[in-house]
Parts: sequence; structure tokens; C-alpha cells
Amino acid sequence: MSRRSQGATLDRLPRQYESIQDAALRVGVSEKTIRRRIQDGVLRAYRLGRIIRLDPIQVDEAFSAVRTWRDQ
Repeated sequence: MSRRSQGATLDRLPRQYESIQDAALRVGVSEKTIRRRIQDGVLRAYRLGRIIRLDPIQVDEAFSAVRTWRDQ
């Protein structure tokens, strides 16, 4: 098995990341909202140079369930 294929086994798949733009589009909010949630500490951003990426699972977990509109 080569070194490259050792990192992606069935038990441990490579992590998938998305851009701020993709996350905003996917969940139906503005990029500004995503950036505010990063600044507030609700979302964790990962940087590689100038590239910023988000974990889609964390983006999904930032939403909270609401039983009724009065419970907000």
C-alpha cells in the first residue's frame, strides 16, 4: 500500500471542506452571515494561506431546532 492510499481507508475517510461561498449557498444564508458566525466563534474556519474553508458538519450543527415560532 502506498503512502498516499494509507490516509484514506474505509475507517478514516479524508475530511471534506467547503468555501464560505459554498456553505452560504448550501444553507441559504449570505456570506456575510457565515463570516459573522466565524467571528462570533460559532463556526470554526480553517485557513491555508489565503484560502478559508469550513467543515460542512460544523456548519450544519450551527443551526438549532425550534419547536414553535414562540420558542425563539
